[in-house]
Amino acid sequence: MALWNEKTSPAPAGSVAPPSAPPPDRPTPQERVSTDPAVAVSPRRPTPKSLGDGGESVIAANLTIEGKIEGAGNVRMAGRFKGDVRIDGNFSIEPGAHLTGQVLAGIVVVGGELQGNIESAKRVDVQEGGIIVGDVKAGSITVAAGSRMRGHVEFGWEDDKVKVKPGLVSSGS
Repeated sequence: MALWNEKTSPAPAGSVAPPSAPPPDRPTPQERVSTDPAVAVSPRRPTPKSLGDGGESVIAANLTIEGKIEGAGNVRMAGRFKGDVRIDGNFSIEPGAHLTGQVLAGIVVVGGELQGNIESAKRVDVQEGGIIVGDVKAGSITVAAGSRMRGHVEFGWEDDKVKVKPGLVSSGS
């Protein structure tokens, strides 16, 4: 794909057309990259699919990342991650993966290890071999045989309906 406006005319019969070249006053992208380190020009890449249409981001098994994940879309983690995850979508921790941090997502699937809390999920699925060390607050939870958990679990409650009535709290006397 040419980066300049080039008009070609057909060559006369029997003649060999010279190879097309950029105008002499403009270097090619490869020349700019190799001669001017301050200007980074990379080849165009295809635009990734929007995560809203079913795409997902993947943290590969051989990666270790520290930071935070925020945004919309689905995330599947097969590597190691240290930090909080806050997404408007689904979050999956694959078997062998490890997450240290808080999770806020629509549906959370734990096949690996999570050290942290899951907050306000619609559904949490703990698969066989999945480990959660932390508290879980979800609309529903499914726990497979062979999974482990240490922490407090609340499910089936809507946050706005769970309120302490004034007469039910003891004063400690």
